[in-house]
This record gives sequence, C-alpha cells and structure tokens, in this order.
Amino acid sequence: MRIAELGQAIGQAVEIEGWVVGLRKSGGIRFLALRDGSGRVQAVAREADLPQDVWERTAECGQETSVRVTGTCRADARAPGGVEVDLRGIEIVGVSSDYPIQPKEHGVDFLLDNRHLWLRADRQSAILRVRHVFMHAVREWLDREGFIGADTPILTPSACEGTTTLFETTYFEQKAYLSQSGQLYNEALAMALGKVYCFAPAFRAERSKTRRHLIEFWMVEPEMAFCDLDGCLQTVERLLSSALQEIARRCPDELRLLGRDPSEVQKVQPPFPRISYDEALKILDEEGLGIPWGEDFGAPHEAAISKRFELPVFVHRYPTQAKAFYMKPDPDRPEVVLSADLLAPEGYGEIVGGGQRIDDYDLLLQRLQEHDLPVQDYEWYLDLRRYGSVPHSGFGLGIERTLAWVLRLEHVREAIPFPRMLYRLRP
Repeated sequence: MRIAELGQAIGQAVEIEGWVVGLRKSGGIRFLALRDGSGRVQAVAREADLPQDVWERTAECGQETSVRVTGTCRADARAPGGVEVDLRGIEIVGVSSDYPIQPKEHGVDFLLDNRHLWLRADRQSAILRVRHVFMHAVREWLDREGFIGADTPILTPSACEGTTTLFETTYFEQKAYLSQSGQLYNEALAMALGKVYCFAPAFRAERSKTRRHLIEFWMVEPEMAFCDLDGCLQTVERLLSSALQEIARRCPDELRLLGRDPSEVQKVQPPFPRISYDEALKILDEEGLGIPWGEDFGAPHEAAISKRFELPVFVHRYPTQAKAFYMKPDPDRPEVVLSADLLAPEGYGEIVGGGQRIDDYDLLLQRLQEHDLPVQDYEWYLDLRRYGSVPHSGFGLGIERTLAWVLRLEHVREAIPFPRMLYRLRP
C-alpha cells in the first residue's frame, strides 16, 4: 500500500515498500521513518512484541535502505499524515550503508554531483511533485480550451531565436541544430488545426551563469490562428492563473515545505497589469537603472520593473531591434513590435515571451534578409504566408523559471530533475 493511502486503512494490516529515511531508538523501541515517494510514515518496532530476528533486522536499516514492512496501521494525531504503523515484520530489499548525503549542510557542487541521490530529499521531491502538477494542469487547461497537442522537431535545419545560441550537430551529411523553440513549426500546425501547443525541451547555447539560466529547459508553446496580441495575452493570464490555482489546491503541503503560502499562489488571477516598453523605461529611470531606448532588459532591469507590481506584469511593444525577426510591427508605430514579455514578481524575471507574428509575405522576406538569415532554409516558413495567411500569435512559457518564482527557489537548477548548465553535464 502507498503511504499516502494509509489513512484509509486504520486498524488494518498493511504492507509498505519504501526506503528508510532515519532510525532512532528509545529503550526497547525503534522508530523507522519510511518514505515511498507518496509520503512519509513512522513504523514503530517494539522489542517485546517481535521475534528476535525481526527485532535485530530493524537495526540493520541504514539511511536509504530499501525495505518491505508489514504491520498494523493506527491513527496518531501527532504523526505526519495522522497515522503510524506498528511493525510486525520487515524484509531488507536493498542494503544502503555510508549514504553520502547526510542531514547536514553540503556544498552546492557536492549536491549537484550527487543529484541522482539529492532528488530523494524532501525538498527536492516536493519540487518535482509540484512540477508534475503544474505541467499536468497546463495540459488540461489547453485541452479544455480546444488546443491540440502536437509535437515539433528537436533536430532542426535552421535557427528560431538567433544563430549565436545554437547547438550544432551532424545529421548524416548535413548540419543540424538542437531546437531553440518549436514556434515556427507550431505556426504551420496552427494553420492546419487552429489552436495548437507543443510541450518539449529547448536548447540555448548561452554562456550565461546566472540563477535564471539553464542550457536545456522545458517550454509549453501555444500558437493560435486568427488571434491578435491582446487575445494572446488574455490566453497567457488565464492559462497561468488556472495552473497555479491547481497547484494551490493539490500541493498545499509541498508549497508550505518550500516556504510559499498557498494563499499567495491563489491570488495570481487575471487581469495582470500591462505597461509598454516606454513606460518601463520611465520606471528604470526612476530606479536609477536607465538604459538607451532600443536595448533589451537584463535581470536587474526586470527585477526593478516587477517590484512595482504584486502580480506578474506584461511589458509590451518592445523595439523592433530587440526582438526576433518574425514579430509583427505595430501598424501605428512600426519601430515597435506587437510582442510582450511577462515578468514574474520578486525579481524572478521573464517567464513568458510571445506576441503576434508577421503574416505578410513581403515583410517576412525583408526581415529574413535584414537578419542575414538564409532564405532557402525558411522557404517552408514563407509558404505559410503564400497560402492563406492569417493574423496569428503565440507564446512560450518556461516551466523552470515559472516554478522558481512560484516555489521561491534560489536557483532555477532545482526546478528540473537533472539540470544542464554552462559547466555541468553530469550526472
């Protein structure tokens, strides 16, 4: 039986398969703390009630020894989950001795070297459970709203976000690259299915060593035909709010363990504040962080802007020169594009980027040439403007950055099971 289900088995004989987190002794009693991935429970072994071989076996349970325990489940209001198990039998499945991660402070490099074991810690397991709920809630919301999930390639022949951050590989006799984003392919899918999304890893060869950067990360990328910038931003805020409400509902214990009150998460509801790039520059001037018009924001700038707001804030209509080639210019002001970034509160930075795409063939061709991109590699992308082009928009929501904000993580590396960073490829 799973530990999370023990509350339904009060007074019954149960069998638990899991790992020993800790063992302590008081007189003729031993207390075994057990976990199985669904929760924790304490198994109580009393020497007077057990055969000698069973009693001696309980002493052999080092940290992370895997065991099969039988006993009787009983209610105990003082215990986590409100239950304990009176141990009657124990089988050691896998011995563990000299477990390297002990209940003391360890350096970050040591913990990352032992990430495969660090995942077993309560905090790390809680993060992964929340990640699962978040990704599941995102999918459920998109499915309810009529989006079709469709996969996009991991190996691509050309760039999406910029040629300087591509991982190059050999594809038989050709060059290929790890995908930076599924967006371009999503646009083709949207022309077939109307509203689509892909959920996939993305790869950016950025030489960034900050608490907000990963080399490999996960994004959900919805794309919508017949949708303008305003419709795109409404979709962002509805999707994000719905997923966070689900986290607050299903993961209150995990949130508290990680230092976040569930009620704070529940407050993230539409509408989110919106400011233009120009208005953001005024905030930066007031904060003493002014930058020239046309430059993109860095981490300090995003933090300064977001601290003015309790909810995530959209910054829209960035300068054309600061955004990707496919962003549609504002018809009333062509030096800016119909794009927006969503900045998380508390200094966690951009968690969503998106906007309206260019739907005019001639303008897209011009942009490709201005960015010195090989037009032949994008002929298929230009076809989307040749044959029945429509206004369309979409966005990418970064899973790890969003979770880092929601869970108040010091570094985004904790939001993914096995982080890939500038100087880390193992384990």
